[in-house]
Amino acid sequence: MAVRFYIDADLLGVAKLLVQVRSDVTYPGDSGDGTRPACPISPQTKDSVWIPRVSNEGWVVITRDRHLMHRPDELAALRDNRARVVRLDARHVLTKWLELEILVTQWRRIELVVDTPGPWIYRVGRTTLVKEL
Repeated sequence: MAVRFYIDADLLGVAKLLVQVRSDVTYPGDSGDGTRPACPISPQTKDSVWIPRVSNEGWVVITRDRHLMHRPDELAALRDNRARVVRLDARHVLTKWLELEILVTQWRRIELVVDTPGPWIYRVGRTTLVKEL
C-alpha cells in the first residue's frame, strides 16, 4: 500500500505507533520497513520546506499544530500547495493517549474526506470532524 498520510513531527509518538498497524502512514525520520519507503523528510525540516514536498507527494498531513490557522506564512504555504490537513483539536491538553484515541476513533471519518482536492484543513476531536478551511 502506498503512503497516504504524513504525521507531522509534533506527533512523533503517535506516528511511531500508527506505522506499526498502518502501512500507509509515514513521519519525518521514518526509516521505512518492508511495506513503505523511508520518509525523505527529517524531523528538523522547516514547515516551508516539507509542506510543498508532502503536498506534491499527495499525502494528507496530520498535525496537532494549534497555531496553524494563525500563522499567515504557513497558512499561505498550505493554500499555495493545495495541502490537505487534519489538525487534532488542541484546545485541551493532548496526551499521547488522547491523540491516539482521537485518530483511531475518527479514522473512518477522516478516510471519507481525504480524496477531496485541497487545500483544506479539518479539525478533529473525539466526536467531531469540522472543516476549518
